[in-house]
Amino acid sequence: MATKMNEYELVDLGRKSWEWAYSRMTIIKHILEDFGTQLPLEGLKIGFSLHITKETSVLCLAASMLGAKVGLCAANPLSSQDEIVAFLKSKGIQVFGRRNESLSEYEENMLNVLEIKPDVITDDGANLHVLYHSRSGGCVIGGTEETTSGVQRLRLMEQDRTLRYPVIAVNNAGTKYLFDNQFGTGQSTIEAIMQITNILLAGKKVVVCGYGPVGRGVATRAKGMGAIVIVTEVNPIRALEANMDGFEVSKLNEVLERGDLFITCTGQMDVISRQAIERMNSGAILANAGHFDVEIDSKSLYSNAEKYYTVRQYMECFEINHKKLYLLCKGRVVNLVASEGNSPEVMSMSFANQLLSIIHLSKNYRNLNKTVISVPKEIDEFVAYSALSSLGIEIDELSEAQRKYHSIKK
Repeated sequence: MATKMNEYELVDLGRKSWEWAYSRMTIIKHILEDFGTQLPLEGLKIGFSLHITKETSVLCLAASMLGAKVGLCAANPLSSQDEIVAFLKSKGIQVFGRRNESLSEYEENMLNVLEIKPDVITDDGANLHVLYHSRSGGCVIGGTEETTSGVQRLRLMEQDRTLRYPVIAVNNAGTKYLFDNQFGTGQSTIEAIMQITNILLAGKKVVVCGYGPVGRGVATRAKGMGAIVIVTEVNPIRALEANMDGFEVSKLNEVLERGDLFITCTGQMDVISRQAIERMNSGAILANAGHFDVEIDSKSLYSNAEKYYTVRQYMECFEINHKKLYLLCKGRVVNLVASEGNSPEVMSMSFANQLLSIIHLSKNYRNLNKTVISVPKEIDEFVAYSALSSLGIEIDELSEAQRKYHSIKK
């Protein structure tokens, strides 16, 4: 049995984790080297609401090294790594969070971040953005958002004309969603499910709900391990894409009795309802790779089960109508609760976009409308070129004649 670490041991472990992540997140290193002794974020206060992982520690320390005062809380109550909390605190970062914090602690910690009176809010899911907007006053000049579901919530605020500052949709950058969501979450989701269950995926019928970048990544990696993958969708274009990628596409109601493993990847609520759960075969496993714990109706499992118990860490068994169904991570994001989330190589691109977008906001917020805006093209391309450089890859450039030809209106 593992012994409880003292504060010094936690800090040391967190430092080693940060060093490992930093060594793989070369784009962040390039940004810091490019600025040298300059402090583009000097005097700026940033409120971060992110998963408190080793990759996040690289972003927070980079922002601090560029002059910012940083406050950090968890974007998910179950995803924080205590050694990272301890390490960041030892570096002067104000961190409000701990592993397995309660929902009330989670909400209180968001308030604590707002108490530092941030100039910029960087969020994962938009909860901190929404909380800020529920309060009067404040001095936020702009924000950034990491997730698809968060961007959707902010766009609704924009439509309602309640958005009080410009927000850069970092999630929509090509160097974010094409890699973080698809390759990063795709790999880490399958990895987490395997760690919890140790099942053999080959031959299993895996139902992937949603075929956005996350669903595409999860489906592809499950198929690569020999699973029989069925995709469900509400978007006709994505459904067609899944079909042409070689997956069976079906309505969820038509595959409930066939699935061995159900993985939600939508960012939407009530994807797998109580009625759907009641029709599943005994032994079915449910996991969420979306964002919040609203995709699977886990509340009905707890309230309607004849009994439920923990089988092993992060896996509970529910006995309902003489069947046994298994829920992973209480319906929360499986790759962050049961594993370490996305790899540092992928998060290097995501967090480089975040860092450069924060710098862009600090310089240009007066000229930006109070809307959800795209990551500037030059930032996205810088991140892409930096990622290629880290891999030792060079690509061709257009000739002057080709540039002129390309610019001709056809």
